[in-house]
Amino acid sequence: MATKPPTGDPVQDAPQVDDVQHAAAGLPAVAHSLIMARQQMGLRRTAATLLKVNQKNGFDCPGCAWPEGDRRHTAEFCENGAKAVAEEATLRRVTPDFFAAHPVSDLAGRSGYWLGQQGRITHPMYLAEGSDTYEAVTWDRAFAILAEELKALSSPDEALFYTSGRTSNEAAFLLQLFAREFGTNNLPDCSNMCHESSGSALTETIGIGKGSVSLDDLHEADLIIVAGQNPGTNHPRMLSALEKAKRAGAKIISVNPLPEAGLERFKNPQTPQGMIRGTALTDLFLQIRIGGDQALFRLLNKLVLETEGAVDTAFVAEHTHGFEEFAAAAREADWDTTLAATGLDRAGIERALAMVLASKRTIVCWAMGLTQHKHSVPTIREVVNFLLLRGNIGRPGAGVCPVRGHSNVQGDRTMGIFERPSDAFLDALDREFGIVSPRHHGYDVVRSIEALRDGEARVFFAMGGNFVGATPDTDVTEAAMRRAALTVHVSTKLNRSHAVTGARALILPTLGRTDKDVQASGKQFVTVEDSMGMVHASRGNLTPASPHLLSEPAIVARLARAVLGPASTTPWEEFEKDYATIRDRVSRVVPGFEDFNARVAAPGGFQLPHAPRDERRFPTATGLANFTAAPVEYPELPAGRLLLQTLRSHDQYNTTIYGLDDRYRGIKGGRRVVLVNPDDARALGLADGAYTDLVGEWRDGTERRALGFRVVHYPTARGCAAAYYPETNVLVPLGATADISNTPASKSVVVRFENTTG
Repeated sequence: MATKPPTGDPVQDAPQVDDVQHAAAGLPAVAHSLIMARQQMGLRRTAATLLKVNQKNGFDCPGCAWPEGDRRHTAEFCENGAKAVAEEATLRRVTPDFFAAHPVSDLAGRSGYWLGQQGRITHPMYLAEGSDTYEAVTWDRAFAILAEELKALSSPDEALFYTSGRTSNEAAFLLQLFAREFGTNNLPDCSNMCHESSGSALTETIGIGKGSVSLDDLHEADLIIVAGQNPGTNHPRMLSALEKAKRAGAKIISVNPLPEAGLERFKNPQTPQGMIRGTALTDLFLQIRIGGDQALFRLLNKLVLETEGAVDTAFVAEHTHGFEEFAAAAREADWDTTLAATGLDRAGIERALAMVLASKRTIVCWAMGLTQHKHSVPTIREVVNFLLLRGNIGRPGAGVCPVRGHSNVQGDRTMGIFERPSDAFLDALDREFGIVSPRHHGYDVVRSIEALRDGEARVFFAMGGNFVGATPDTDVTEAAMRRAALTVHVSTKLNRSHAVTGARALILPTLGRTDKDVQASGKQFVTVEDSMGMVHASRGNLTPASPHLLSEPAIVARLARAVLGPASTTPWEEFEKDYATIRDRVSRVVPGFEDFNARVAAPGGFQLPHAPRDERRFPTATGLANFTAAPVEYPELPAGRLLLQTLRSHDQYNTTIYGLDDRYRGIKGGRRVVLVNPDDARALGLADGAYTDLVGEWRDGTERRALGFRVVHYPTARGCAAAYYPETNVLVPLGATADISNTPASKSVVVRFENTTG
């Protein structure tokens, strides 16, 4: 039997500190996974559930978007995947009695960890205006409240429809269809906060905003550069792919301000030898200064240009545009500027160059460490320049590999969850459904918060996620949400967003990935798209946590019927009864999904087309792959300050906190820590174990504060610090975003330290 959820909220600002670890996974990962699974699910449910994760006849892990190969292990999940499954399949329940005992004022004072540990929400809940307590409500009443508020808006653009990466393709397609039939493109999503910079850069340079590599490409690469990514914590199953590549002869360069246990050594829990010895993965660790990646790749590009025979001149001549302008800018790169920007030494960069020149097939992987800076889009363009120079796009074992976070964040965008849709997509949607979609651009995440703050938006609807916990400028965001007339969250479990409400609020409980979904036509399945463009089915098999839950497609379909009424000719009722009818429509709207139902029925699903990878065809404005030549940028660091990056603990996934330990970094029993290089700490008078306030400083004079962080001496790059989010989201103002993509610049916060106490 599962343990009961915690009744008291544990202290999170008094952590203990142990030794940093230099290997990931192994027996501790297995043991911790099973302990947490048993606590949440009990023994029998643990066995029945974990053996179905990421299997061809099972359900897609609700964690990250890393793909599965054709040959799958019996235990096709990682430690964090097991935690995600355990929290969704938990036996703990949040009933109407719970809400009666815990008014909103009480929930608002609880930590995200405590809220998440309470269990699955069992009933639709309604917070009336002026009330402090959620009360159970019927589904009909819930949809009537939503319809009442949406119909009362003076413009459809006063409504915001947010989507998290957990949402299935079917639900995402219905949500964007409803929003556009309603009359708005206000479809912000979690991509706006993570890989929007990747999409912006890749769309401009290669013509498609997705990675160009498959899992097989990783296995065949000669060189893999992992930049700004912590796979041991964020995408643990990636370590298996790196191990396979390594055994086939690949070299690996890791580029990161912090050492990463998983990239140092991977103890594969699926083999006896792996459990005991493990595999050393990284051949070269470039401990780069935060935000210095563009300068590094620019210098590497210069050095490649200066090396006789290093450029793939035939590829450049046949498939690219803008080479001369790029080459002129690259030749201006100099060692002194690069060493200052990166904090690296010349010998390390020269070693990297030698590995680059020795490789015929190179892949660059990246995540938030590259995407959440002011200059993120130019940085990723420079990565593309680096790969184009040697013909490393459209070649097996080579290409761009932005590693997505949440399990279907890429699929949601493919299904049309985008505030700036293409005319081609809207034309296809309008033809299929006989509607007239709005053509003006909608609001992304940051602009949505500004609209709520400024009274330009009145209804906020979230399909999954923890919007308040995930977004920047916490105090401003919470104040903005409280200005809404109605906030609505489609959720499986509690989070901070349920305690930060508009004048009225709804919680609509939904099925999870692990739950059996039976509709009028029989048992249903949904589909997802992984980080490498593979689309496959996901089938839950557990009895739902409550008979009062609806699936996400059913919620959207019923909402559409309540709001649009009989004037809508879209067959919403049929969509709810049989998800195959949704996929039939997707197949006629979204390129690459032709014959969707038949193709996804095949074990393992199917791969979406990718013109640069498949044909070396680049659907850009020039019809070629575009070299670019932006000025090199990197964050300036005033005296007495450090550059702070926000990051995850190993015991969390996005804003979901599984526990209060970060095993690989040696943090136990707490989260309010700031990791500082010992030499920087001594220079700033920050003793190990001291407590300090973090003050974020921005170019426009704006400041933000985060109070009471324990200083931990840690081997970060000099001049750099790190701390967990969402606790440090408060430091990032709404206006501090990446150029072009408008993604929050959470990875390069200039901070000073105040009120330090020993």
